[in-house]
Amino acid sequence: MYNIVISTILGLITYAAIAFAASLSWWIALIAATVVMLGSFYLISRVIMKKVEVIVSGAMKDLQTQRVSSREMQVQLVDRAIKEIHEALQYEKWQIYVGGQINGSIGMLYYIKRDFNSAFPYLQKGFFKNWVTMGMLGVYYLKKNKKDQMKETFEKAVIGSPKESLIWALYAYCLCETGDQDKAKEVLEKGLKKISGDEQLSLNLALLKDGKRMKMTGYGETWYQFHLENTAALQKQQQMASMTGGMKRKVIRR
Repeated sequence: MYNIVISTILGLITYAAIAFAASLSWWIALIAATVVMLGSFYLISRVIMKKVEVIVSGAMKDLQTQRVSSREMQVQLVDRAIKEIHEALQYEKWQIYVGGQINGSIGMLYYIKRDFNSAFPYLQKGFFKNWVTMGMLGVYYLKKNKKDQMKETFEKAVIGSPKESLIWALYAYCLCETGDQDKAKEVLEKGLKKISGDEQLSLNLALLKDGKRMKMTGYGETWYQFHLENTAALQKQQQMASMTGGMKRKVIRR
């Protein structure tokens, strides 16, 4: 990473200038060199992260503020955001973890527009503490029937974000999709140890123990972005349930 290299060089120059040119004690030179190295590393990091943040937040802001109705226009907005975020990749060699965050953001946008194959290489390079992109990568492996890679990805995700309820539930849900309900229960139990009393994890653990399917709708829109359930189908089911309930009430009144 350029930041580390530049900071180290500045530190060495400082040490040489004080220890040899100024003929001062080596420990004074070492302290000064350390201060210069850490200070320059911090400043360069701030500058690079600010530049990346401006690019990424600007691209995401367009997606959040511009409301469009057609699927085609939505895809166009996502494609434009991907193109804008690509510009931030010029800074990936400057700062550690920056590349992972940028690649993860690009992968997430490809995934949201259901271009899973394009999303995959970017999600692979993502930052393990970004639980959303790690979750998407885990789901991708599920869809490709790569159970071992799926489990490995989710294990990293829950280590990186142990306090995020949805990543534990998503991990368990994917395990259920592979037919491993016992492991799914274990995952939910581990999640509850990290997030004591979490309602959604407790609910889904109880459902699995009763031999029922997990219910993820409590997580709202964040859940639907993983594309594991069809939102249109769920809305239709809810409408049917509402109509059935209304019919039952009419029968009772009669």
